[in-house]
Amino acid sequence: MAATPVTPKPIVLAAITGAHGVTGEVRLKLFGEGIAALKQHKSFNDGALTLKKVRDDNKGGAVARFAEATSRNEAEALRGTALSVPRDALPPLGEGEYYHIDLLGLAAMSDTGEALGEVVAVNNYGAGDVIEIKRENGKTFMVPMTTQAVPEWDAQQLVVNADFAAA
Repeated sequence: MAATPVTPKPIVLAAITGAHGVTGEVRLKLFGEGIAALKQHKSFNDGALTLKKVRDDNKGGAVARFAEATSRNEAEALRGTALSVPRDALPPLGEGEYYHIDLLGLAAMSDTGEALGEVVAVNNYGAGDVIEIKRENGKTFMVPMTTQAVPEWDAQQLVVNADFAAA
């Protein structure tokens, strides 16, 4: 069961990892649904970057050109920049869907009522999302984001099946 919290933070779709060539193109690491999701947007970071074109790099990332970068030096200066859009620029979520940003910082509770800690990361190693939870003692554990392991969540907390809560 998912809530649709209104997160004031922008949603990051990609990050610039460096320059590509000498004409201002940049390499991108994609975080969303791939290059198709990125192409839907022309403006990033509150209008600071304007996408002129983007193409697949055939390695899981992309190569893009922004109007604001016309040389390799300008492209290199953008290294490390996260490309974000306002939340309302994205399609509405369906049942059981979430944006990673909505889970980060949530209190994690077991389905028996035990406080487990706080969600500190959402990773995907290829088989689905894995939630990383940090306990008060600083130790972390991971839980798959499946209905068996995480039967429900909302804007305040994530409920974890006690069988998946590491000791």
